[in-house]
Amino acid sequence: MSQNLAILVAEDDSIGLLHPVVTARPGYAISCATFRLIDWLRLLGAPVYGDVRPHLREIQDRDFGVLAPPEMYPAGASLLFVNARLVPSTAVFKALQSLSGDSQDQVILDGAGQVCAAYFGRVPSFGSVRELTALASKLPNAGVQLELFTWPHDVVSQHMKCMNSAMEYRIEHGNYTQLQDGVFVRPGTKIGDYAVIDTSSGPIILEDDVKVGPFTYLSGPVYAGPRTRVLEHSALKDAVSLGHTTKIGGEVEASVIEPYTNKQHHGFLGHSYLGSWINLGAGTCNSDLKNTYGQINMEYQNERVATEMQFMGCIMGDYSKSAINTGIFTGKVIGVCSMLYGFVTTNVPSFVTYARLFGQTSMLPADVMISTQARMFARRKVDQRECDRQLILDMFELTEEERAGQTQLGL
Repeated sequence: MSQNLAILVAEDDSIGLLHPVVTARPGYAISCATFRLIDWLRLLGAPVYGDVRPHLREIQDRDFGVLAPPEMYPAGASLLFVNARLVPSTAVFKALQSLSGDSQDQVILDGAGQVCAAYFGRVPSFGSVRELTALASKLPNAGVQLELFTWPHDVVSQHMKCMNSAMEYRIEHGNYTQLQDGVFVRPGTKIGDYAVIDTSSGPIILEDDVKVGPFTYLSGPVYAGPRTRVLEHSALKDAVSLGHTTKIGGEVEASVIEPYTNKQHHGFLGHSYLGSWINLGAGTCNSDLKNTYGQINMEYQNERVATEMQFMGCIMGDYSKSAINTGIFTGKVIGVCSMLYGFVTTNVPSFVTYARLFGQTSMLPADVMISTQARMFARRKVDQRECDRQLILDMFELTEEERAGQTQLGL
């Protein structure tokens, strides 16, 4: 690998198709199978620059420590250009290591011919990510094929595919103590009495200060990030990945949950993706299987998309909340900063109070969510910064078109 290597991870024109997963985070910060793309890029040992949407530039700097692209790269520098939608798998890490360690200019494409990553032995002259992508597409093919996230449900399907290899990598390279066969822990971890642990289909990894309550059931692969609380009588199974500082109860299956999200009461969550700062009320359940047992279609921005998945639950954007006994139907998408009541039978736009059971769907003002954000942060001893408040305002403006034309929308 060149000592003068610079890494540029950039969001392309298709990043918006991943809403609401990426509305509050850069594309490279999507958790999938315990890793984010930025985690793998940092392991390459070179400075990482990020080209993201304007409303995330300060968040990128302060929360991810990723530099804005420089006006000029160091003289003689080589460049590893990475699409921010690249699936964060162990295969991706190995491919990027090989690509950046080669002296030849090369590109890696996905099955549809889209640029996943490219290596330039010398930083080319370019004015935009679109121009750099065009230059990359003309390079010799490295002979490796990787995958990009295209739609939100891809996060769940790729999570299922990549989970076991990601867990194996963590075990091999992490400083864990093997508590029992297939159970790997870090300091401060506690497992309550009468826990039932099954590692026949994959290991259990519990990071620093994870607390698992009594009478729980863990069936691997299961990953719990630092300071996670798994409450008593919980059941986690079949590929669950929990971000740091989450509280989890009830039954969770084959799902990704980002940091600071609470699902601490009884209720089922399956084959789903939850963003950060979400709270699911007691008894909230989602469906991840149609009564016909057929493959599930998702609706994104009025486009019907076949998932080719028999099991697919919900996608929920950051800061959204559900009330007690909320029921979310199969394959539904909930935007950012929304409140759910009753049965969720349709997709839910961002910044709305959704209570179709009571004949009401109304706009939720940004200032209400800023106040809610402040209370949530205070409970977790997190300082609310001006950039956090501004993110809410920016997301409200960016999602205005979602709310336009909604029936019964009280404006």
